[in-house]
Amino acid sequence: MRIGAAKFPFLLGLGASLAVLSQGVIASPPPSPHSSSLIPHSFASDRWQVDLQTPDLPTLGEQTEYLPEELAVVHLVLKLGQRRVYVHRGEEVLASYPVAIGTADTPTPTGEFEVFQMIENPVWQNPWTGEVRSPGANSALGLRWIAFNEMPNGIIGFHGTPTISSIGRAASNGCVRMHNADVVALFEQVEIGTTVIVEP
Repeated sequence: MRIGAAKFPFLLGLGASLAVLSQGVIASPPPSPHSSSLIPHSFASDRWQVDLQTPDLPTLGEQTEYLPEELAVVHLVLKLGQRRVYVHRGEEVLASYPVAIGTADTPTPTGEFEVFQMIENPVWQNPWTGEVRSPGANSALGLRWIAFNEMPNGIIGFHGTPTISSIGRAASNGCVRMHNADVVALFEQVEIGTTVIVEP
């Protein structure tokens, strides 16, 4: 079926354009002397150049002003000579409590340690008779146990005691005795890994 050119004049224009392209010739009018200098005459040699300008912004100043403050870590300092344990956050003393320490025959060890065990209402077993005592305020370990050093003959830690008359003296087998109310308060301020420094 033959399609009449009169009915589809755009086909003639399309065919003419294809004929010109097939010969490798692209006809274009010569550049006008009044044309804008922004339009390049040769896309092969000229490139568009755009200059971007950024506004001057105020400086932020000291970067540390915008960083969150790092909280100092809590650590304990047990002063055997004073019979007292101090709770520090950095250089600040948050609290201190009176304690009983080990006797001359079973001294509380000095040095730097870490809390590695924390028990609420610990159960105490008599090391001489093997008898297990019920937990509570009247137990030999009181209401809380905070261990910080393991020795060949046992574990050393802070604990409550019903024998409050021993507080302030060298009276234990190496552990650090405290009033039950005080050891409960201390328990809330430390965690596993808290540093314990024991000084003479």
